Amino acid sequence: MQGAEDKSDLDELTSLRPTGSGRAAVQAERLWLRDFHPGWFGAVMGTAVIGIIASMNPGKFASWANTMRYISVGATVLAAALFVVIAIPYLSRWLIHSGAAWKDMRDPVAGPLHGTFPGAILVLAAAVANVGPREISVGATSDIVAGLAVVGVPLALAISLLFAYLLFTLDLPDVRLVNGGWFIPPVVTIIVPVVLLTLLGDVAHLTARLLLFAAYAFWGIGFLLFLLVMGLLHDRLVTQALPPAEMAPSLWIVLGPVGVGTSALIGLGHATPEILGPSAAVMGIVSLLGASILWGFGAWWLLVALMLLGRYIRRGGVPYGIGWWAFTFPLGALTLATVALGRAWSLAALADISLAMFVLLVLLWLIVTVRTLDSLAKGTLWVRTLPASPPKT
Repeated sequence: MQGAEDKSDLDELTSLRPTGSGRAAVQAERLWLRDFHPGWFGAVMGTAVIGIIASMNPGKFASWANTMRYISVGATVLAAALFVVIAIPYLSRWLIHSGAAWKDMRDPVAGPLHGTFPGAILVLAAAVANVGPREISVGATSDIVAGLAVVGVPLALAISLLFAYLLFTLDLPDVRLVNGGWFIPPVVTIIVPVVLLTLLGDVAHLTARLLLFAAYAFWGIGFLLFLLVMGLLHDRLVTQALPPAEMAPSLWIVLGPVGVGTSALIGLGHATPEILGPSAAVMGIVSLLGASILWGFGAWWLLVALMLLGRYIRRGGVPYGIGWWAFTFPLGALTLATVALGRAWSLAALADISLAMFVLLVLLWLIVTVRTLDSLAKGTLWVRTLPASPPKT
């Protein structure tokens, strides 16, 4: 019966937006720029986070140091190249097909995916901050990170405000359209503190205090939005049938704000005493405890997400789509948090878990990459399973 309900949900949701096949697929390929998917930058985020984790050498095995270094540099360079390749059609679409781009922005499914644009910029900045000092000069690294932050931080705030405004002012066609993609704007604002913390040592003391204040403020924005969206998604999952298989990867995005929020909280705890002095040393302990609590929920949700994915696979599988990249960055964010917590607590068990999660992340990245390249070769990559349509006004 559940399978029939899922199919019914898919039929109703897709009735809001026609799917492409046959002649429509050919037309979609011709109009690939107009229909360029706003979630493509998820590939940049999922690739860059591998570079960040590898630069930290999860597991701390000396024999793996060189291998991890090569992976970190390769993933960061690849992420930067992907960003350039994806940014050209993405920005061109806003110039040439602005109507279609705004139509996506007003859509409850496609709209939040625009947040992956500043998200990619900020994750790339974090990757450069981690990898750069060993490969290029410290000064060049700081300049690149600062430049990316100047662009990424305002965009992250703007998109989170814009998407929230649209949700508040447009009627939602169906409560079942509440989905994990809504976590993207919150997670992007939580990435901001991670980037700002890397700049504290390169600025004057008063500027560092301002950046630290801004980092705490952005963490608060993202985390409170995460709680609000989590409540909506929880109610949607409990009171309605599960999302159709095409939207299954979005459930993994929950791991993004949890993982990044944990890492950011640990970083804020370490930075606060250095900027505010010994009187703020207690913040390190409070932050560590808060980060551990948040990580616990993330680990629990990872198990839930794996169980639900198994259910989808048993009931017909998850059709490939750009949304598959949601399997990468969120898991990477939680892996990064596990690495940081393992070192903060000096727990070898967490180090082993983080290494296992990293291996799983790389395997998932390879699978998604192969499926993406295969879809590109077949010419089906530009066909949307759930094309965007504006909510009712």
